[in-house]
Amino acid sequence: MTGQNDTKVAITQAMINAYDEYTHLTLDRRGFMDKLTKLAGSGAAAAAIAPMLAANSAQAAMVEADDARIVGEEVSFEGAMGAVSGYLVKPAAQSGPLPGVIVIHENRGLNEHIRDVARRMALEGFVALAPDFLSDAGGTPGDEDKARAMIGELDGGQTVENAVAAAGWLQARDDTTAKVGAIGFCWGGGLVNQLAVTSPELAAAVPYYGRQPNTADVVKINAAVLAHYAGLDERINAGIEAYREALQANGKDFTFHVYDGVNHAFNNDTSAARYDKAAADLAWGRTVAFLKEKLG
Repeated sequence: MTGQNDTKVAITQAMINAYDEYTHLTLDRRGFMDKLTKLAGSGAAAAAIAPMLAANSAQAAMVEADDARIVGEEVSFEGAMGAVSGYLVKPAAQSGPLPGVIVIHENRGLNEHIRDVARRMALEGFVALAPDFLSDAGGTPGDEDKARAMIGELDGGQTVENAVAAAGWLQARDDTTAKVGAIGFCWGGGLVNQLAVTSPELAAAVPYYGRQPNTADVVKINAAVLAHYAGLDERINAGIEAYREALQANGKDFTFHVYDGVNHAFNNDTSAARYDKAAADLAWGRTVAFLKEKLG
């Protein structure tokens, strides 16, 4: 996947891989910029390319917060270690209970992009809850590098408990039905898989390029699973076959889609270099149809 910036320097797959190594593995900021400088040919080119690889918080939302078709509010619910904050959105014209969908953020925390995704989900006829899984640490900061560091310090068990609490809170509301699903991206996709393992009441799970659960735990999954993977995402895709085999061996309801030629985070429209509109639109359409079928 390639792109260009104003200096006509091409964004190569090697640059995208370096950014993935920085944001998900062991490469630090200095090491990333050093590698990017070598790949781009100069420090100036690297400085121009880096923002295109990262998410742009100024990118316009697909559904604005004040859209008259939806109603959004800040909420909180009791989690493993205290109150967990979140963003709840539902259709403005809602007249009766609707299925609930938890929208789980990437390793950048509950940012404007994920709030936008929750609003898109509300427009599809769901009550959408986007929890801030950094609530226990003081909430999502504006600095995405700091947010990633904070995500890395979370207690995994407590985080899953917070996800289970979110599902229970959403399911218990008067404006939702008994059916709750979850959709998550990157780190959030992995958490969706863990939620499916942990919560027997979860009816549908949609992980986007998320880390797969331990295959021994797959037997515990009751939710129908729809997993989206990026064809160029070697890091995450290494676990696809084992997950597929475990789901099949245990008679689970699952569908996997691999989108050829696109990168990890292809759904995130705030990242110019990695967003792929065709794949994102296709995956979204499949996701909405799946959730309506399993939660309707």
